[in-house]
Amino acid sequence: MSLPLLLGCLWVVAATVTALLPMHRQMVPGFTLLVVAPVLLLWIGLEHGWLWLAFAAFAFASMFRRPLVYMLRRALGLAVKAGH
Repeated sequence: MSLPLLLGCLWVVAATVTALLPMHRQMVPGFTLLVVAPVLLLWIGLEHGWLWLAFAAFAFASMFRRPLVYMLRRALGLAVKAGH
């Protein structure tokens, strides 16, 4: 297995462990995973092509769907519900 795919698998495990933490302890590791993800996605795409990039992007979007929707709504100037 290549290094980008291995790191992608470790990223998924880290994201899963982070999701198991209490909400107040998720912020720092979750933000770190969110920042690292685009670099890792780009690396996977460059190394293995668009199909593997699509699989990795789908995994990223499914694990971070709520923060991504929140940031998209904020960027578009739409109302954001508190607590979601």
